[in-house]
Amino acid sequence: MGKILKRAALIIVALLAALHFYIAWFEMFAWTSRGPKVFDTFPPELFDQTIQLAANQGIYNAFLAVGLAWSLLIKENKWQFNVAVCFLTFVAVAGIVAAITVALKSGLPQFIPASIALVLLFLSREKNRAS
Repeated sequence: MGKILKRAALIIVALLAALHFYIAWFEMFAWTSRGPKVFDTFPPELFDQTIQLAANQGIYNAFLAVGLAWSLLIKENKWQFNVAVCFLTFVAVAGIVAAITVALKSGLPQFIPASIALVLLFLSREKNRAS
């Protein structure tokens, strides 16, 4: 059971890494082209004025994506767990902040899967200890 929980958690980690790679690309390279379509309630002139801010935010999302992806490549269980928990916690906190400061729909796609993955990782660890 512990291996199934861990596998499910790592699948979510992979999906979150892909999401954050997409967000990084969006903020760093597609802010002025896709941004006005995605954030259609923002004034169109805002995107050219905030391109540097979006790119800066994008690099942070890239760091999250790389950290999550890195955790998938670690073979030693203890360190894979530690690195995954670290970066999942960063994503969960970023989701909370986005939900509060931007919009609920911006934060929940980060917070919910990160929280689920964290719970699954901790449950899989407990199941492995009990075995």
